[in-house]
Amino acid sequence: MSNIIKTVDVTDSLENLSEFCDIENGRISGKIFSDKAIYEQELEKIFARCWLFVAHESQIPKTGDYITTTMGEDEVIVVRQKDGGIKVFLNACPHRGNKVCFAESGSTRGFICNYHGWSFNTAGNLVGQHESGIYEASDFDKSKWGLKEVAQVDSWKGLVFATFDPEAPTLKEYLGPMTWYLDALFDNQEGGTEFAGGCIRSTYECNWKIAAENFVGDILHAGWTHDSAARAMLGGAVAKVSDFEESYSVNWNGHGYEFALDTVGNVAVLGESALNKYVHTIKPSVAERLGEFRSNMVASVSSCTIFPNFSFLAGQNTIRVWQPRGPNKIELFSWVLVNKSAPDDIKEKWRKGAMMTFSPTGVFEMDDGENWEYCTKTSKGKVTGAQDLYIGLGMNTLERQTDLPGNVYKGQLNEANARAYYQHWYDHLNAKSWSEIPDRNVGKAEVE
Repeated sequence: MSNIIKTVDVTDSLENLSEFCDIENGRISGKIFSDKAIYEQELEKIFARCWLFVAHESQIPKTGDYITTTMGEDEVIVVRQKDGGIKVFLNACPHRGNKVCFAESGSTRGFICNYHGWSFNTAGNLVGQHESGIYEASDFDKSKWGLKEVAQVDSWKGLVFATFDPEAPTLKEYLGPMTWYLDALFDNQEGGTEFAGGCIRSTYECNWKIAAENFVGDILHAGWTHDSAARAMLGGAVAKVSDFEESYSVNWNGHGYEFALDTVGNVAVLGESALNKYVHTIKPSVAERLGEFRSNMVASVSSCTIFPNFSFLAGQNTIRVWQPRGPNKIELFSWVLVNKSAPDDIKEKWRKGAMMTFSPTGVFEMDDGENWEYCTKTSKGKVTGAQDLYIGLGMNTLERQTDLPGNVYKGQLNEANARAYYQHWYDHLNAKSWSEIPDRNVGKAEVE
């Protein structure tokens, strides 16, 4: 690979996108983190097409319970229906487009627009307006002017996803064999999971992909970026990831999960011995439920991103969505996940531990935020942004003889998941519809 600096312009048609994403040779360009034309295409071909995480069912347990969130830059309302189902609507009145709900969460019998008094029930139907007589005189048909509903809504193990695209595959197909691994966090105990406390919102001046890629498989940074914080939380020496006897990087259609089988590595850095004890206490029942292999994943050194922007750290139990706010800014929505069956004191220790480590003032998150912001800022340079960035670690580590589902690679210190993530990103930007997105998977799709 040449070290000669190149300058290449990005056009609105993105005809030369291949200049910035050469996965076969382990190369991307920093330009993909700052270019406005690329970002606009991402909103259209990724965020308006893919399944996006919008809520956990525990946030809206009763009829009329709702939260507001975003899908890309589109604001939406997620609301529990009378029949127990969940609907997702654009948070925009179909009269002039004003927001109909300004609260982050609550319980209601309906939504009313502040501008002209249009009111909607929780099923999204328009049920009344201010000065309704003038509408009747205009042969106005209420049934045609309800809140706009997204194309599909579905849930898996308490996680609620939605998509604007009626042609998107089912959620089960979208997640594919990754669900086998996700069970280690989201279904390791009877009764499932819930969010403890509310949503933590913060902003970073970085591109959304940098943060998502960090969780899809970048354990490499942890031993350097987080070394001092980990030593402080653990009160001494920190194990090297390279010393783990068994670890993996697994991906499928852009989703990626890197993990060791050390059982409690992530939870240990929360600084609460009671949490370590809890994980070891439930391990036998997890093994009975999911098998010995996944019982070692429950709180291990690990991270995951479900394409495009839903991530988590098992053990630390921070759940997060990287909400795009332009090519150079994100709004981070994060929550703390706990087992419903866990004792209340354990839930509270998890919440406090997550606040100390992965929150805007957390000892680990401050490290990450600074790195992500400077990666984005350098990419704005005309010359700097066009330089090659290396993502070639672990090029020849695919496990071809394995019973594990998905595309399985040896070791966590591996950029296979990052390559798969950017390849899927590239494929979406180059496709006019789902049918044009190539299947690049080589592993097992079946989940036993």
